[in-house]
Amino acid sequence: MAAAQQGLDETKVEAFMEKALGDISGMMAVGLCHLGDRLGLFDALAAGGPVGSQELADRLDLNERYVREWLRGLTAAGYLKELEPGSFALPAEHVPALADETGPMFLGGVYQMMPAALAPYERLIEAFRNGGGVRQSDYPDTLWDGMSRFTGSWFESVMVDDWLSTFPHVVEKLERGIDVADVGCGAGRALLVLAQRFPRSRFTGFDNFPGQVERARANAERAGVADRVTFETVDAAQGLPGRYDLVTTFDVIHDSAEPTRLLAAVRAAVKDDGDYLMLEINSADRSEDNVGPIASMFYGFSVFYCMTTSLASGGAALGTCGMPEAVVRDLCAEAGFSEVARSTADDPFNVLYDIKP
Repeated sequence: MAAAQQGLDETKVEAFMEKALGDISGMMAVGLCHLGDRLGLFDALAAGGPVGSQELADRLDLNERYVREWLRGLTAAGYLKELEPGSFALPAEHVPALADETGPMFLGGVYQMMPAALAPYERLIEAFRNGGGVRQSDYPDTLWDGMSRFTGSWFESVMVDDWLSTFPHVVEKLERGIDVADVGCGAGRALLVLAQRFPRSRFTGFDNFPGQVERARANAERAGVADRVTFETVDAAQGLPGRYDLVTTFDVIHDSAEPTRLLAAVRAAVKDDGDYLMLEINSADRSEDNVGPIASMFYGFSVFYCMTTSLASGGAALGTCGMPEAVVRDLCAEAGFSEVARSTADDPFNVLYDIKP
């Protein structure tokens, strides 16, 4: 009614209202999914088949009333299915996203990251008003755990067979045995996978956040590869302590406070006959072409983490979508690299580049 009085298209007003309410519903579903992941509800449903709220609560030693409301909420959202009154199931087609942590579609790490990314919300509000940003140390540890789970599923399921396989000469070098450095290694999941697949090669991970380095060392010990995988706390933009046959960065450059300086340091660390593998977000060269659900998710990550942590250090603040192919090529040329080859792997989230000195 108010829309008609103001001369607005009431159909469009109602359509947008439906979309906005759908987005709020989606936010609530994410919160419910985080509960399901953290409390083991999805795993129990995937393993045990249709179940009632009391049986599920008993199985996990949880409060039945909460479990019942959780089941109803995610059934309303389309994540679960009520087969008959009071009996709920996780459809088999939903298991890869919600309960298969080893697969490339698993979203549990993202669900874990979201509350943690929102934790320093008031600091972000202050940054909007006064500039600056949110520091890495302002986030709770659950952010890094969720990030490791999210990216780890990619590293373990698609990195070698899908991404690296498009550059067979790199795979051949790794099989033969080379020295590898991973810059911005985080919790070390990428290097652990590479060390297990290529036991003749030697790996060093560098990160400027001590907490991540400690996690990486512990992960290497648990994986039984600490004899050939080491981790160091280093600000790689200041230079790397050595030269390597292969240097990698996995979704790191767009986060960097000094991307040009970091790439120059990487260039100095790559041997003349070596390779630099850069994984970056799959975004379009023109910002107006970055639209839709995936782009919206990327820009959200940018505001809540990628861009703001760079700004906290007075950095370039490229943002999550700040390294499309044209920018990759320009920055690599500026850093002294001679050639950039884009992987042919079809991935909606990431693009791998093989870059030559």
